[in-house]
Amino acid sequence: MPLLGPCQVTKPVLIRGARQLLTLHGPAGPRRGTALHELGIIEDGAVLIRDGCVYAVGQGRRIENLAVAHDAVEIDATRQIVLPGFVDSHTHLVSGQPRLAGFEARIGNRDDHETTRTDRLRAATTDIRTTPSSTLEQRARRLLDQFIRHGTTTLEVKTGHGLDHRGLMKSLRIIAKLGGSPLDLIPTYFGAGRVPPEYEGREHEFIDWVLAEMMPRIAKRKLIRFVDAECGPGASRLEDARRYLEAARSLGLGLKVHAEPYAHTEAARLAVELAAISADHLEYAGPDDIDILAQSNTIATLLPGWVFHLGLKRCAPARSLIDHGAAVALATGFNLSASPTCNMQMILALACSQMHMTPAEAISASTINGAHALGCADRVGSIEAGKNADLILLDATDYREIPYHFGMNLVTMTMKRGVVLYQRGEVQCPNPS
Repeated sequence: MPLLGPCQVTKPVLIRGARQLLTLHGPAGPRRGTALHELGIIEDGAVLIRDGCVYAVGQGRRIENLAVAHDAVEIDATRQIVLPGFVDSHTHLVSGQPRLAGFEARIGNRDDHETTRTDRLRAATTDIRTTPSSTLEQRARRLLDQFIRHGTTTLEVKTGHGLDHRGLMKSLRIIAKLGGSPLDLIPTYFGAGRVPPEYEGREHEFIDWVLAEMMPRIAKRKLIRFVDAECGPGASRLEDARRYLEAARSLGLGLKVHAEPYAHTEAARLAVELAAISADHLEYAGPDDIDILAQSNTIATLLPGWVFHLGLKRCAPARSLIDHGAAVALATGFNLSASPTCNMQMILALACSQMHMTPAEAISASTINGAHALGCADRVGSIEAGKNADLILLDATDYREIPYHFGMNLVTMTMKRGVVLYQRGEVQCPNPS
């Protein structure tokens, strides 16, 4: 079947015959505890789409008999799984070049992690500042194509590591241009993270500059929805992160926090205290942090791809977070120098094999809870009437195959608001001579 372009979707679209239709229908808020297992599975399921939104969803025969379905363009999902498009709630899409030498050094066990991390971030800052905007934009667009191929339909995009005025505005202009992408991009100002080289040893002054010069300008122009802060070695001090986050909140911006990635810093507690929408990373979160998150509305966003690529020894305590009742999301943490993957299916595999999440928990965490971590669960993250028709079809007959086949791309079709953006083609084999 050819791709359905915008002109063709004036007609209703009927996806029929799904071996498993994972609707993710369930509670209104983020999923916690046993609710993470509620995938809303319908066998022989069908989805009827009209005007880019889900019109009806349910058992195949019932949906096919609706009057609106009679003139619909049909998509046969026989022996396939249909589920919501992945929602990737933590990415550094506008980032530096791949750090191939550092990667090779880690393989050879010659890696001083702290030194390599500093060098990697300095190189990323230089790359953003010196690379032409057109090159950075082209690189990002190629990456967005990969996200689409692997089934992501909504993603957060943080500003790059440019950090000074020119580098930041370059990142924001690129993100604004990418906003015309078929995907929903949620922009985040990562202003209190790494400290730029020119402010080394003067972290407090850097935050002063951010608050005086950049934050009001960005908020006034409505360039971002969230701000992000990181605490710890090489990043902001806790008191500076607090100033930054409180200033952003006063301007009506949502809050996100890089919490406990390299050491315990009390950043998770700060995220909860300030009602941040998410606390991300959490590799060094302790029992008190887990209890605090479990009693809050802050979503614990976990990034197993980052841990895997950097060869770190400590994963976020996913099992304990879930068992204590925290709302957990999964994201790629995409970064060309630290987590270079667009494949949320691989993230699910790592979450199951390395962090002991169940396949159902991982799917909920990468769809509906990812949407809650971006404040857009009213539109995406589940297949329900009235929501955007953001769907993916996978070449599998059981949802547990998604994390089981690690590193593979099972996606056969990606649909955004009822438009097919990607469809897998047939392998072309030459005729034997």
